[in-house]
Amino acid sequence: MKLISAVKEWIKAILLATILIILFRMFCYEAFTIPSQSMEKSLLTGDYIIVSKLSYGPRLPLTLFSLPFIHQRFPFSNTKKSYLDWVQLPYKRLGGPPNVKVNDIIVFNYPMDEEHPIDQKNYFVKRCVAVSGDTLEVRRGLVYVNGVGTDKKENLQFSYKVVTDLDTIDSGMLHKLEIVDGGRLADRGEFSFTMSAENADTLKKQPHIKSVRPLLEKRDTYNNYLFPENDYFLWNIDNFGPIYIPKAGDSVRLTLDSLPLYKKIISVYENNDLRIRNDSVFVNNKYSTYYKFKMNYFFVMGDNRHNSVDSRFWGFLPEDHIVGKVVVVLMSIKKSDEGNSIRPHRWFKPID
Repeated sequence: MKLISAVKEWIKAILLATILIILFRMFCYEAFTIPSQSMEKSLLTGDYIIVSKLSYGPRLPLTLFSLPFIHQRFPFSNTKKSYLDWVQLPYKRLGGPPNVKVNDIIVFNYPMDEEHPIDQKNYFVKRCVAVSGDTLEVRRGLVYVNGVGTDKKENLQFSYKVVTDLDTIDSGMLHKLEIVDGGRLADRGEFSFTMSAENADTLKKQPHIKSVRPLLEKRDTYNNYLFPENDYFLWNIDNFGPIYIPKAGDSVRLTLDSLPLYKKIISVYENNDLRIRNDSVFVNNKYSTYYKFKMNYFFVMGDNRHNSVDSRFWGFLPEDHIVGKVVVVLMSIKKSDEGNSIRPHRWFKPID
């Protein structure tokens, strides 16, 4: 009997601990890993980060039935989902709308993931560069919000063209500067590398380096794969906007020219029936010349400006997709073909 009683007590303790851990992850803090280079140099591939859900108010679960600690699919299965999507709760966040600020680094559910419910979509991490109500413009790769430059330039990376008077470049020097992304171009002595402005200045001073200059798109070029994928908006990755970031309660005029910017908000994020009839816009079968936003939206970009799939590609980030704010790098492990190594200088590093 004592053994049975002891087992029951252990089971109760384990269940209680599990429930507390689930609630802590759901409402307070959760750990994530950085799998890509899109946020270098602020966050590195192999960083393990802590995300505060308290910073913006915890988002209540949207998918009612899902297994804790398992995201999207069961381990070792490409098809069996770890949740049931036939019951979805309305979006609600404790404390009201999230108070996201410019330059916050945030984790969110990827809006372009259309296979899963909102809280089961893939996780992305980017820097918020403009909040609801702002007007954003990117000029020569740098962000201006309401006409004012807001970038922390020491965190940014761009692609640079490096020209040498040799056919090779010192790999040891690149390793010392932690320049790992890039390689040789077609012409002799020409290379392309992703790096910070500080590293570019250092590289210019090295022997046999003739020039180091950023590879920026010209203002008059047009990338048709960028948001909103419309010939009326002749933008590119380094020169984007100006564009207004929608705010809950604000209204915008609807025309056939402006509609590409807001059609996904109207029809997908805010669940309206949107139709075009005889060059006129109808929302929920009502002729509409204006639309009033129900949610706040944000614009996010990676610090690795030429290697980031962000709002320049897929548009506005809805507030109901926001998970939380990155507050600290818990630990960091550098992974390479030669093996793994720790980065002790990044352990317990706060993120501002």
